[in-house]
Amino acid sequence: MPVAHTVSVATNGVQAIEALADPTRRAIFEALPTAPLSVGDLAKLVGVTSSAASQHLRVLREARLVMMRPDGNRRLYFLDPRGLGEARDYLEQFWPSALAAYAAALSNARSEGNT
Repeated sequence: MPVAHTVSVATNGVQAIEALADPTRRAIFEALPTAPLSVGDLAKLVGVTSSAASQHLRVLREARLVMMRPDGNRRLYFLDPRGLGEARDYLEQFWPSALAAYAAALSNARSEGNT
């Protein structure tokens, strides 16, 4: 993988994770996998004003976690697979070392139990 792409994925992956650190944004994000929803629908679902929901959606859009498409006089929001992929790619870089650490801890626990 080219270095420039790696840096971009890492930056976008971190941005996605940071965006989801906020409980309201996470609730909005978690409401979207089943169907696109409007700002008003999302606001009602998570118990915030439409203005607050719009601000949270802006952060989620900047993190490439949600996309918007116009639908008449409203805007519908849905998950953006690009940002999800970048967040997954960012986290996957830690998977081999996490598995290795787990295997080492398991091995140590077994050898301590055998003595």
